Amino acid sequence: MRHFETTHSDSQRGAIGQSKHHDSAIKQVCGSANYIDDNPEAAGCLHAYPVTAPFTKGVIKGIDTSKAEAIAGVKRIFSAKDVPGKIDIGPIFAGDLLLASDEIEFHHQPVLLVVANSYETARRAARLVDFDFQEQEATIDIETAIADKNWVRPPHALTRGDAQAAIAQAEHEISGEMHIGGQEHFYLEGQVAMAQPNGDGGIFVQCSTQHPTEVQHLIAKVLAQPFHFVTVEMRRMGGAFGGKETQAAPWACLAALASYHLNCAVKLRLARADDFRLTGKRHPFFNRYKVGFDEQGVIAGADIEVNGYCGYSPDLSDAIVDRAMFHADNAYYYPAAKISGNRCKVNTVSHTAFRGFGGPQGMMVAEQIVDDIAAALGKDPLTVRKANLYQQGRSTTPYHQEVEQHVLIDMIEQVEQQADYWQRKADIKAFNQTSPIIKKGLALTPVKFGISFTVQHLNQAGALVNVYSDGSIHLNHGGTEMGQGLNTKVAQVVAHAFGVDLDKVGITATRTDKVPNTSPTAASSGTDLNGMAALNAANTIKARLTEFIAKHFSVEQASIRFSDNTVYHDKGDLSFDELAGLAYLNRISLSSTGYYATPKIHYDREQAKGRPFFYYAHGVALTEVEVDTLTGENTVTRADILHDVGHSLNPALDIGQIEGAFVQGMGWLTTEDLVWNKQGQLASFNPATYKIPAIGDTPAEFNVSLYQSANPEASVFRSKAVGEPPFMLAISVWSAIRDAVSSVANYQIKPRLDTPATPERVLAAVQAAQAFSQTDASQSQQRQSLKAQKKDEEVTYE
Repeated sequence: MRHFETTHSDSQRGAIGQSKHHDSAIKQVCGSANYIDDNPEAAGCLHAYPVTAPFTKGVIKGIDTSKAEAIAGVKRIFSAKDVPGKIDIGPIFAGDLLLASDEIEFHHQPVLLVVANSYETARRAARLVDFDFQEQEATIDIETAIADKNWVRPPHALTRGDAQAAIAQAEHEISGEMHIGGQEHFYLEGQVAMAQPNGDGGIFVQCSTQHPTEVQHLIAKVLAQPFHFVTVEMRRMGGAFGGKETQAAPWACLAALASYHLNCAVKLRLARADDFRLTGKRHPFFNRYKVGFDEQGVIAGADIEVNGYCGYSPDLSDAIVDRAMFHADNAYYYPAAKISGNRCKVNTVSHTAFRGFGGPQGMMVAEQIVDDIAAALGKDPLTVRKANLYQQGRSTTPYHQEVEQHVLIDMIEQVEQQADYWQRKADIKAFNQTSPIIKKGLALTPVKFGISFTVQHLNQAGALVNVYSDGSIHLNHGGTEMGQGLNTKVAQVVAHAFGVDLDKVGITATRTDKVPNTSPTAASSGTDLNGMAALNAANTIKARLTEFIAKHFSVEQASIRFSDNTVYHDKGDLSFDELAGLAYLNRISLSSTGYYATPKIHYDREQAKGRPFFYYAHGVALTEVEVDTLTGENTVTRADILHDVGHSLNPALDIGQIEGAFVQGMGWLTTEDLVWNKQGQLASFNPATYKIPAIGDTPAEFNVSLYQSANPEASVFRSKAVGEPPFMLAISVWSAIRDAVSSVANYQIKPRLDTPATPERVLAAVQAAQAFSQTDASQSQQRQSLKAQKKDEEVTYE
């Protein structure tokens, strides 16, 4: 069941609010959408492939490339010595090396680059390079890194009030901990880049990246050239999910390095197994908490520690752990709180951005807390959740931002009533009492997710809009299309501004020579930033046209209206196409750039106070599961979702994002298990050993609705971001599995359930619940026996 709800009719909002397929959809379905590896190769194009270290940590003593160089077709092997500029391509902080030269810090770290006349030859030659090395002890375990205080960046903490005192004075106190697994991005299109001389003394790079500007800047720095030397183009990605925000850059830089030296086109594409080994994933986390609360389950104080498993270098870990800290409250008010965050250094590939950017790992501790409180008090978890929601008078976050919009209680009550939460809960308890093997679970969890980059300067965007003399419109903006429909939404904004049909707006590839100094398409901000920039550009042109019409036809500007491909005024009307031609003949500029910077946001890191988010997006998910207590296997049978997207720009795209995010989040929490062996090698490096959800894992009943509310902040047409927030709706799956397992112990405990909740981990939790139940039954029998014995003694005595 799908509900495409909007708050205005299509006729009132023009292209805005209409369900339109995204611009590449038909080509993708037909198989005609081009990606970088599909593009024609220039004459004489060579292929590059990295040579990687065969050990996890240590020092290179020598390298023998003779076997590789002996293969016919090998043109050259590059090393760090061939880099004319910077070798460190860390996106914010130093530490990410393009090519290692002596010290190795993770298994498969790139050391050399083989360039050959074919992909197969380059890859085969790369495997023939021999290393002489001295191995050192590596750190793989996060708890070891914490004990040794081995960080990639310094710890940070948020404090409000005296958390320890509040916990000590509370009626009840509990503590807990949890390991949260990482996640492979598993984009359908792997990492790929093609670089070639542009004929004017520069270099042109096509790259599958979420951040063309960063790729441009890093290539220029690697080659010791000005930024204008490099042009980067990106038309569409076959998925990214954060994996191509920073980690598309090394492969583009290496392709560009080879192209620069050899003066020809060079392509680099990673094989899937090496893509797994050489690119960072979602950060695994290890979280700990202590919390005090009253008899109603209302939290008085929380002391939370989140520990990010960062890998060998900083990459984006500082900001990712920050966001985990910012979301360790999720939707709940902590009167007093201390939230600490550590960025743990381990000898693996450097982990990176992934949908939610640390937020999901932080929210997990909040949901674990409320579930554990409910179990401790014998209350329903939903009652505890509702008692702790942010509300008027209880609205200050641990980082001192005020939560100004309180819609979650209404959203929860809508789902609670429409999806029959209480009746289903009663039915499930009755079922579990009579079913010895299959247990059902039900959980409702909310999401409150902050929208904005936590790095302030990234909250800006640019766009270019051209109106041609025939009335057709060209749109270019700094965002990147990775399947989420960004181009379509921004085109809808422009079409609406001019009052024309969507098909009059043509979208072209993102290029650094059209819109400069762009931010990555990340943090769910693509439409917010680029949509506003494009709207500003369109409005600039529209203002010129309005002024021209008023003067040319001697009418008042207030009477002029753009609608239905027509421009109306007091003395008549003309088509938009006619207006464009007339404006051109009268020398009116029909081109404009647009720019937008998000207002209000700021964060003082030293004070750990500020407003890091422009607004919050909200969601509620109610999930029902079945768990086999003999095997630990589990199935999601039904999901009911109500999600807040403000005034939806495109309900169909928003629904698709919500559905996809939920299933992807479900995979993170149940099936996707990253495993490194004791030698530091990634053991789950292909689809045979790493399981993403398939169509059969989608809930059999999947109900998604859009919540009707306008964004209180002045976002583009009062819409809200939808890329990341629904990912965390899947936490309800984990909560529901715990609920099902808890029934084994008559709901008296919530057994520990680290994620991903694979059958093995679920079975271990079931066994823990069974052990508790048996112990409790034994203790109950002992108590009954003592009572009987005491009674007998009393009777005898009398």
